[in-house]
Amino acid sequence: MIVLKLDLLQTLTLATLVYFAGIQLRKRVAWLDRLNIPAAVIGGLIFTTLVFLLHDRALTLQLDLAAQPLLSVAFFTSIGMGASLALLRAGGIQVFVFLAFASAFCLVQNFLGMAIALGFGENPLLGVMAGSVTLVGGPATGLAFAPLFEEAGLTGAGPLALTSATVGIVCGGLVGGPAGTYLTRRFGLASAGGSSAELGAELDTAAETLVVEVEREDTALIRNLVVLALAMGLGSIVSSQLQSLGLTLPAYIGAMIVASVLRNLNDVTGWLKIDQRAMEFVGNLALNIFLVVALMNLKLWELAGLALPLFVILMAQVAAAVLFAVTLSFRLMGRDYDSAVMASGFIGFVLGTTANAVANMRAMVARFGPAPRAFLVVPLVGAFFIDFVNALIITFYVNWLK
Repeated sequence: MIVLKLDLLQTLTLATLVYFAGIQLRKRVAWLDRLNIPAAVIGGLIFTTLVFLLHDRALTLQLDLAAQPLLSVAFFTSIGMGASLALLRAGGIQVFVFLAFASAFCLVQNFLGMAIALGFGENPLLGVMAGSVTLVGGPATGLAFAPLFEEAGLTGAGPLALTSATVGIVCGGLVGGPAGTYLTRRFGLASAGGSSAELGAELDTAAETLVVEVEREDTALIRNLVVLALAMGLGSIVSSQLQSLGLTLPAYIGAMIVASVLRNLNDVTGWLKIDQRAMEFVGNLALNIFLVVALMNLKLWELAGLALPLFVILMAQVAAAVLFAVTLSFRLMGRDYDSAVMASGFIGFVLGTTANAVANMRAMVARFGPAPRAFLVVPLVGAFFIDFVNALIITFYVNWLK
């Protein structure tokens, strides 16, 4: 049997190749693209499955994971940079309502998962991991919190995070559109109208371009890298102080808090010249490499024995998301066509990712007409604010159940 031990540079090189393979597969396999499964997850999942098949038979792989904490903190710091109170106010009262509802649903997911886990005689942390950690949080949050869940007593937290997040992404893409369509037809709803040109503009709002002037040093990208590094450095001090109080925290919590403070300071003064596109570019790059390295290092053989309770929890979570979307979410957001579209988006991001939510809503507006309010509210909550709130909620559960 071959034991292959990679250093940091070799690990990152392999991770970039695996990520590129995932990109190519998503381009060529239509259903992977339709379900919005991230390229990093596709490549990483295939690689870790291959390692699982070869483990203790032909190959044992050892990776250098020294870059993981840096990549994780960089991504979540970029999320903190999106937590703008001015942006929240600009979205109107419905953004506050939708955020409050989504935050409450995180608690529902966790308590539902805990109840089923306890019913099977398993650690209640299993229910939290298969709750808001991986469903609202996605694979990045799940894998970032996995070490803390391991320390708290949940064996195989990494593979559980991968499985839960992947199932959630697939289900979020499959059931969100039909749920919104059901509401639209059940109540005879119709779009308020809009031309095809306006619809096209609505669908293209996320396609922004970041311009980098390579011959200059004082560019938006460089300035934002400095601000990001400042938030990460100050955030490490905040995290250390919080941990000294006896709290169990992921390394990025302090950085997220500091990043949020800097973002809102910039909104008032304009001193830091924060460019959200630059922050998202850096954050997404860090996220994809972090995800691939984390997935490559997963030990899938640790998942044996938890398959049945995990399956029951996840199916219950899917049912709960659909139920809450077609009842409470639809009613709270106004019982109109935009509310039906928002319900499909809600299912997308509480089970999968914001990409799922947007894809679900795009499929609906392509069939039934524009829904401008939905495209304002759901991406604001799903892409920025819910990740921040969810991290705090998860931290509470880890400290409570450890």
